[in-house]
Amino acid sequence: MLNTLSYRVDELKAYVTRFFTTLNVPEIDAQIAADVLVSADLRGVNSHGVIRLHTYYGSRLRKKLIDPLSPIKTLNETAATLALDGANGLGQVVAYRAMSRCIEMADTAGLAVATVRNSNHFGIAGYYAMMALPEDMIGISLTNSQPLVAATYGLKPVLGTNPIAVAIPAGEEQPYVLDMATSIVPIGRVAVYQKAGQSIPEGWGMDAAGALTDDPNKVIGGGALLPLGGPAELRGYKGYGLSLLVDLLSGVLAGAAFGKEVGNPANQGRANVGHFFAAIKIENFRPVMEFKQDMDQYLRTLKQSPKLPGHDRIYIHGEKEFELANQYLREGVPLMQEVVDSLKQAGDEIGVPFDLKPIK
Repeated sequence: MLNTLSYRVDELKAYVTRFFTTLNVPEIDAQIAADVLVSADLRGVNSHGVIRLHTYYGSRLRKKLIDPLSPIKTLNETAATLALDGANGLGQVVAYRAMSRCIEMADTAGLAVATVRNSNHFGIAGYYAMMALPEDMIGISLTNSQPLVAATYGLKPVLGTNPIAVAIPAGEEQPYVLDMATSIVPIGRVAVYQKAGQSIPEGWGMDAAGALTDDPNKVIGGGALLPLGGPAELRGYKGYGLSLLVDLLSGVLAGAAFGKEVGNPANQGRANVGHFFAAIKIENFRPVMEFKQDMDQYLRTLKQSPKLPGHDRIYIHGEKEFELANQYLREGVPLMQEVVDSLKQAGDEIGVPFDLKPIK
């Protein structure tokens, strides 16, 4: 059982906002970045939450490897397509603004696609896909990332964990929200186990010699994650293909870095991460109410289907996260003691003490 402390959501967001503004991020942008980070912890995706506040975002801002002003540039725009240059800004800010414009265009055109080059890590992909839900749209969010995953039969990392997120609204049922890495797990999940001093399930990654390992230090220190599915014998080439697809759309199509070049320090310290977003207006295809009724019927059919012995529930993608978010809104967001300690250290270094009082 991990030692955790729980904090109120609004207080945690306010602290993260102060952290960013102290590093010269404009207030509105800091609020966006804070909302994305805390939303990850709120939905139980702690590998992409405030655990990265200092180790990635704060560290890179202090080293001037990210432009705190996020001065986004429009490269090309039509009625249904948008190509942006993130200008080496905060990934959360760039992604939020790109998806917002994508949704605006889709409201008129019916569907829209936006690409972003020259960005940084943007947190959880599902956040941006879910932005389309209140507008009765389907949202899609993809991003490439630094090479951490070996190709099938490969020894060294050549691909990112390259997540795919899709959000589709329903009626009375919770929306369908798929938010998945195309590796077996994201590297942040391995880092959580590393911080906790725990072994990872064997099959998540391999060591520098290509052997499967349960030691997170060996995966992070010279090894590689495996693509979704695992080794070739378990059809891991399917995950490899999905990861490559994400990189082709987020990297090659967007004009960003791709493959081994993503996050390459030789590129003047710029990560040059690429993103791909899409929004689809359901009303342009069929009445929204009918669509949602069919979604409810389909999701209920899945959940009511026969279950394996010892199991009493079938979940829809995103359902666990919605329930967890409701619980944490009431009880507070749990953070590992190691994460709290790192927040305190980082806060003291930049003059923003982490002095929040835990709920429990």
